[in-house]
Amino acid sequence: MMSLLKEYYSFYRLFYVVISFVLLVPLINYSVQTDSVLIITYTLPLTIVRYLLISISVLMFLWSFFLDYDFQSFFGIRQIVEFRKDKTLQSSKEIRKKGLLGIVRHPMYLALLIYLWCQTFRLADVVVNVVLTAYIIIGTQLEEQKLVLEFGDTYTKYQHEVPMLIPFTKAKG
Repeated sequence: MMSLLKEYYSFYRLFYVVISFVLLVPLINYSVQTDSVLIITYTLPLTIVRYLLISISVLMFLWSFFLDYDFQSFFGIRQIVEFRKDKTLQSSKEIRKKGLLGIVRHPMYLALLIYLWCQTFRLADVVVNVVLTAYIIIGTQLEEQKLVLEFGDTYTKYQHEVPMLIPFTKAKG
């Protein structure tokens, strides 16, 4: 990706966020407008487990977003500001391994998956969740490839130390 975009690589993240949002709109629209039968409901004690998992996923997402990641970099703002300063993007070769990033490499994606699959479901919701789950898994794989290109052996070593999405499992390799 860096070689394709060359000096405009700084705009990659913002472009990715905008495209992701634009592609999400039709899914939300489909889910809202489709009159569908409720196929999964929860009763006690599963309701308690469900709300506990939803709470954990929201806290995990917020923790990751505000404490483990630089939200300005997440949205591409920092890259664009740096680009405007010196027309190059300097990539830090340091990878954060503290907090949730020491448990899974993509804690925000894990949080989204947990949240998606803990909802009360209509048939339309299941369709949307399957599409979003596939999108998250494919996007994670593509992001992994980008991160290996960007960070090289440092990221490859991180892949061997920390699992991608499922905590407390053997990491890749």
